[in-house]
Amino acid sequence: MLVKNCITRLRLRACFFKLFVKVAISSAGGVDYLAGVNCKHSRIAVMVEAFQGQELDARYLGYFDCFNRQLYFEAHDVLEDLWLPDRHGPNGDFYKALIQLAGAFVHLQKARLRPSAALLKLAQANLEKYPARHESLNLEAVQRLIAGWLGQLEAGGFHLNPLTAENLPHLALHAL
Repeated sequence: MLVKNCITRLRLRACFFKLFVKVAISSAGGVDYLAGVNCKHSRIAVMVEAFQGQELDARYLGYFDCFNRQLYFEAHDVLEDLWLPDRHGPNGDFYKALIQLAGAFVHLQKARLRPSAALLKLAQANLEKYPARHESLNLEAVQRLIAGWLGQLEAGGFHLNPLTAENLPHLALHAL
C-alpha cells in the first residue's frame, strides 16, 4: 500500500510538472503569469480533470476517487477546495464532515489513533444534520463505516491501528 501511494503521488507530481511547463511555455510573458498560479489549485485541477463535465462537481467526484485510492490527504485537499468558498452554505457541514473523514484516515496512516478518533466523531456529528441520502451518498452507510472504525480504535485501546492493506475503507456514490 505504501509503495502504491508513493507511486500515485509521484504520478500526480509529474502531472503537475507537465501542467506547469505547459503553462510556462504557452503563456505570453511567462514569469508574470506564473507568479499568479496557485500550486494547490493546479494540483487539484490535475486530480479532478477526468471528472469535469459531469452532473456532480468534479471536486466532489475527485474526493471519492482519491479517498478510495487511499489518497486521504489529497481527498481532503480536493474537497476543501469546494468547501471553503461556501462553508456556510447548505452543504457546508456535509463537506466539512467528508473532509474530517479523510483527515481521520490521514491520521491513521500516520498511526495517530486518538486524533483520528476525534475527527471521526466530528464527521459523525456533522453528518447527522443531513438526510439518509444526500448528494448521491448513502449517509447511513457512511455513519456505519465511521462507527465501525471508531469501534475498532476503541476496542484496541487506541494502541492498535486498524488500518491495514486488508482493511481499507471504501465510499460509493449512487446514481442520481
